Amino acid sequence: MSKKKKQERQHIIEKQDTLSKKKKQKLYFVFAVLIIVAAVVVFYSLDKEEETMPGYSFKKEGELTFLKQSGEEIKRIDIEVADTEYDRALGLMFRKVMTENQGMLFIFPYEQFQSFWMRNTYISLDMLFVNADKEIVTIHKNTQVLTDKSYPSSKPAKYVVEVIAGFCDAYGVEVGDKIIWK
Repeated sequence: MSKKKKQERQHIIEKQDTLSKKKKQKLYFVFAVLIIVAAVVVFYSLDKEEETMPGYSFKKEGELTFLKQSGEEIKRIDIEVADTEYDRALGLMFRKVMTENQGMLFIFPYEQFQSFWMRNTYISLDMLFVNADKEIVTIHKNTQVLTDKSYPSSKPAKYVVEVIAGFCDAYGVEVGDKIIWK
């Protein structure tokens, strides 16, 4: 083979290598973009799934009224009821929003000392522990979110009401007040 043909052949091979490198770079770039797009889609769909999963958005199941010891009405709110073991365990976990006029009423089969935590709970709460006579016996205000810290009742309770943090101070709800619901 002549020297000129060898040079031409070498030049063609080098050109093909250069094109091959450029194609590889383009493929790597496209692959990286696809991975980023896929990650964004997965993240977005997980966020949407949380918002649309049953039990993760407020569902009005009744109304609860806070009463002074004298019987005078303090405030009425819409409630969601947690009266099964599953619903009590789930509680307000994973919720991102709850309004001032909403709350959750936990109903236990019998009166005993209760203790709650804020695991997977994004909303700071006021927790009101209520005895079988529907009298508030313990209040924990402005609970710390996303923690396993224990918030126990100081006396046996059959019910627990959770409302947004600051609710008790805003409406003057105190230990000794009562609740009723329908």
